[in-house]
Amino acid sequence: MAPTATTVAPKNIFDADTEKLEQAFEYHLQYSLAKDLSTATSDELFAAVALSVRNFCIEQLNATEQRYQQQDAKRCFYLSMEFLMGQSLENNLRNLGLLTACRDVLSRHGLKLEEILHHEPDAGLGNGGLGRLAACFLDSLASLDMPGYGYGINYQYGLFRQVIVEGYQREQPDNWQIAGSPWLIERPAEACVIPLYGRVEHGQDRDGNFCPRWVDWQAVVGIPADLPIVGFGGDTVNSLRLFTAAGSREFDMGQFNQGDYMSAVRQKFEAENISKVLYPSDNFAQGKELRLIQEYFLVACSIRDIVRQLDASGRPVTDLPSQVAIQLNDTHPALSVAELMRLLVDERDMVWEDAWKLTEKTLAYTNHTLLPEALECWSLDLIQRVLPRHLEIIYEVNRRFMDQVREQWPSDYARQGRMSIVDDSARSVRMCNLAVVGSHSVNGVSAMHSELVKNELLADFHSLWPEKFNNKTNGITPRRWLYQANPGLSELITETIGEGWIRDLDQLQMVDPFADDAAFREQFAKVKRRNKVELGKLIRQTSGVVVDPDSLFDVQVKRIHEYKRQLLNILRVIHDYFSIVDYSSPVACPRTYIFSGKAAPGYWAAKQLIKLVNSLAAVINRDPRANRLMKVVFIPNYRVSVAERIFPASELSEQISTAGYEASGTGNMKFALNGALTIGTLDGANIEIREEVGDDNIFIFGLNADEVAQKRREGYEPGSYYHNVPQIRRVLDALRTSRFCPQEPGLFGWIADSLIQHDEYLLLADFESYVAAQEQVSQAYTNQETWNRMAIHNTARVGKFSSDRTIREYASDIWQIRSAVSR
Repeated sequence: MAPTATTVAPKNIFDADTEKLEQAFEYHLQYSLAKDLSTATSDELFAAVALSVRNFCIEQLNATEQRYQQQDAKRCFYLSMEFLMGQSLENNLRNLGLLTACRDVLSRHGLKLEEILHHEPDAGLGNGGLGRLAACFLDSLASLDMPGYGYGINYQYGLFRQVIVEGYQREQPDNWQIAGSPWLIERPAEACVIPLYGRVEHGQDRDGNFCPRWVDWQAVVGIPADLPIVGFGGDTVNSLRLFTAAGSREFDMGQFNQGDYMSAVRQKFEAENISKVLYPSDNFAQGKELRLIQEYFLVACSIRDIVRQLDASGRPVTDLPSQVAIQLNDTHPALSVAELMRLLVDERDMVWEDAWKLTEKTLAYTNHTLLPEALECWSLDLIQRVLPRHLEIIYEVNRRFMDQVREQWPSDYARQGRMSIVDDSARSVRMCNLAVVGSHSVNGVSAMHSELVKNELLADFHSLWPEKFNNKTNGITPRRWLYQANPGLSELITETIGEGWIRDLDQLQMVDPFADDAAFREQFAKVKRRNKVELGKLIRQTSGVVVDPDSLFDVQVKRIHEYKRQLLNILRVIHDYFSIVDYSSPVACPRTYIFSGKAAPGYWAAKQLIKLVNSLAAVINRDPRANRLMKVVFIPNYRVSVAERIFPASELSEQISTAGYEASGTGNMKFALNGALTIGTLDGANIEIREEVGDDNIFIFGLNADEVAQKRREGYEPGSYYHNVPQIRRVLDALRTSRFCPQEPGLFGWIADSLIQHDEYLLLADFESYVAAQEQVSQAYTNQETWNRMAIHNTARVGKFSSDRTIREYASDIWQIRSAVSR
């Protein structure tokens, strides 16, 4: 059925509360911050506005909780190591319907809202797609009036703040909470005590039953704080609960009085390290141990808090599956299986079989990767030392599970070895296997990825439990990624079809016919150019490069990783440069090549790619033979607030991972929603984007997943491409010289050698196809009428990729929760 235009805006419960907001602003400025307009800094003015808006959030947070209790609503709890929330003020103002009111209030006091917004730091709670997906899901849960909550860690420093020094990435602490967060609602009365280390004593209870006891453990305290998650319209406000780690005691007074001051506070400092930094480097033993403790800290705090809430409702713990759904976002929270079993068996005296039924019915697992290195395995020795009781539980889970496997395949020892949770040869625990065994649902995040999970990654498990496996293609929230990030395009769409699309992204289909409307195309193009001008200002501010807003903005922004193939893009940039300066080839259209993203601190190869991009920029941008036709830019410190300026201005979206490696991707969806055309491989959600937008509105190149697998089976020889393709040889030979690194000769030679000898991600196999596709892009861009028509089709046809659709599927198929609307 074709969607129908909605011309009436969804009602916001605070539509007419300008006076109330102004009173709150004046109160918080004077009494919370002890300032007035003449003495307050810009940061303090932001805090006063945020605290004022928080009043409205809390009001609806409490009302939402009362509504859920009255309806006895089943709740979903989403456990994730990261939530990439970005800035909250504008998002909350828009969703509460207070944006205009706030602008008016500040104007009366001689202030501009847009200047205030820039003083909010991005919340340092995530890194890449995994965390941003979790944030989009929380927005959709609240906007759909569903009882869904996030659980995470309140990182003091986040991942890191990226700075570029002489072309190299340097990591600095991202102290995003240095002035405190005005959004967080502290809940110290609901703190959790979490055990670590110690040993297990084996004994019997009064009835002679086996009774293990975890003793001599060290206590860490998890102190929760709630970040309000405001749904669109403001009727529902859920929360993201974040735990901060603290010592069980502040310091040892005896040691302090004896002058041993550092030892007196050592336990406090060690405990606080747990919530200091997201993903500490695991290149050394202490880093691995801290990562494991972080994962257990998240799991233990979350499980204990969830069960506490169930107890407070007056329901028995046996009602857990009917009242609670717990979603594990990747393998990081996989210890939930062992922790929930420990709580039920050890603390609630439940028999194993009953506890297992509750655990399996409550937990569900989302797989996000096919990469072996991302499928976590923890050493038996480390788990034994940090979590001795959990290792015993994992052994018992595995013993019972392997009995089932042996019964099904008694002589298939290879299969038994693959399926075992415990890898005896590597002396490790396979966390993915643990999550699959302990969950009632296992889902992938795109149609292709889910098939690869079923048929390759977890084929043995799928053979045993086909009913467990399903697909939930990822999505993005249109409130953040179009309504907020691209107000010009949002206003154009709303003027054309009404506001209903903000809640129902499928209504964008009604924009599709306007691709043939010359006046609409003209307005669409004007919005895009304004966005490009704004991004150009950011580029000049952060990198010092002046870019041409009439050039094609060709963008690849994402976490730096070899399988995402930023290097393939780089090789093409070098090829384009040589075509101009060495061969005087005609250029169909000028381009600005834009890169951004962070490399993990211990990932040397990825950090070298950042250096290479910046080295190319230093050479190309200063070369008068080329710099009128091409510019290369690396935007530092990629984060949500930067992404909100990049996506609306982008025209070409680089989604060029090796086919079969990207689970889904969500950047591809954000680009398309904002009218960028995709150039990509048949990987992840690119396949579904092509199905939606049509073959004529996307540029596909390269090997598909089956062809990649076949080439590997046949024995891939990348050296043959080097010897037989002159363009490849020319580019790789240049990397062996000092042409792009005159101050550090030979710096990039290893890249050429690695590609010729190994080429793990088949860059050379796809290079010619990629260059040919880029030539098609250039030709299409020369006809702006055709290009804008294609761009509009992209925006209009990607309604499927709303996270609202994804959440509805999770809710109905896995969680069994529903909207709890006001009655």
